[in-house]
Amino acid sequence: MLLWLLTGPGVLAMLGENDGPSMLSYAATGATYGIGFFLPFIALTFFAAYVVQEMAMRLGAVTHRGYGELIFQRFGPFWGWLSAGDLVVTNLVTLITEIIAIRVGMAYFGIPPILSVAFAVLLVAVSTCGGRYWRWERFTMGLVLFNLVFVVVAVMAHPSVGSIAGAMVTWTPFPHGSLQTFLLILASNIGATVTPWMLFFQQSASVDKGLTPRDIGQGRLDTFIGTILAAIAGCAAVIAASVLFTHHIDTSALLSGTGYAEALRPLIGPPGAALFALGLIEAGAVAMLTISASTAYAVGEVVGGAGHSFNRSIQSAPLFYAANLGMALAAGAIVLIPGVPLLAIALNANLLATVLMPPALIFLLMMANDRDLMGARVNARTTNFVAVLITILVTLAGVGYAIVAFVNSLTGWGG
Repeated sequence: MLLWLLTGPGVLAMLGENDGPSMLSYAATGATYGIGFFLPFIALTFFAAYVVQEMAMRLGAVTHRGYGELIFQRFGPFWGWLSAGDLVVTNLVTLITEIIAIRVGMAYFGIPPILSVAFAVLLVAVSTCGGRYWRWERFTMGLVLFNLVFVVVAVMAHPSVGSIAGAMVTWTPFPHGSLQTFLLILASNIGATVTPWMLFFQQSASVDKGLTPRDIGQGRLDTFIGTILAAIAGCAAVIAASVLFTHHIDTSALLSGTGYAEALRPLIGPPGAALFALGLIEAGAVAMLTISASTAYAVGEVVGGAGHSFNRSIQSAPLFYAANLGMALAAGAIVLIPGVPLLAIALNANLLATVLMPPALIFLLMMANDRDLMGARVNARTTNFVAVLITILVTLAGVGYAIVAFVNSLTGWGG
């Protein structure tokens, strides 16, 4: 019970990022490359996510201000509006993919798209009716724990324990094949664990929850628990889908995203395939709540005088609640457009997050090292070293994919 009371923003940020596009990205990884290289790589990306999110939590606990609000105050209106605008655009694309995940999962059970979209939007509306951050957080926490259903699916796939252990220890073999596909999967997996919305959300949610400098230890535990649970669920999705790689299933036929549960059914049985579909629904549902909230926080923080808290009523914070529900409505309308390439959007949504993450990390590092803001609680040297390394690697992943894709497009055009 004490652990349940202590956890919150960190668990929600980490497991909320195990969203629809992330789980589809992990499934595509396992189906395309197996577990040899990417299983330890994904575990490493969650370590990077912990380092980043700990800084965001600490900033919120010390300054009592959200990420967007701090950028606006410390770097001026231009950078404040730019960061908020980038977040809104990125979150809209990501919310589209969350509804796609819900639609894909429900399609397995024969539920039509219009009802899937209605469910996703209604979920956001219902979650905001409590009038208190605590109620919103507990509602979302009740959903987020079902992300671990992917662990059950992985067990039902009967993986080789020796192969998993060998992959984690030796980190081999290195994937072969298309360099562009490899870099897309690589960047998508980075974008599945380290994204701008998580910074906005966890820092602002820490403020909304009432964390103070005395609670930093609690915040670190919360973030650590979320990291471990999310890493287990993410790796489980790779392991579950790796059975497709083992049986040499052509993954090009699964690019619509709807085929994963169907493809898994003859290999792991109908119950396992149904659980995989339910996991996609849960992943999209939780992310709908957390990403919509991060948008509402960002918009409320950069608009002077606007309330931006779940502890405020709709009358006292109309913009906050309008941004929360409005983003969900806009994403739902776009998803209903016929002919949407589901998995392609999901993978590229994570790629977009990877491309936009370096500037957010730079701002985060600057604020976490600002003694006027943080006092004695600035970053340690080790934290700075790791954070700078993470920023460089994220930048290289995004740039590397962009260069290879550009060269390949020129080659194809020239041919």
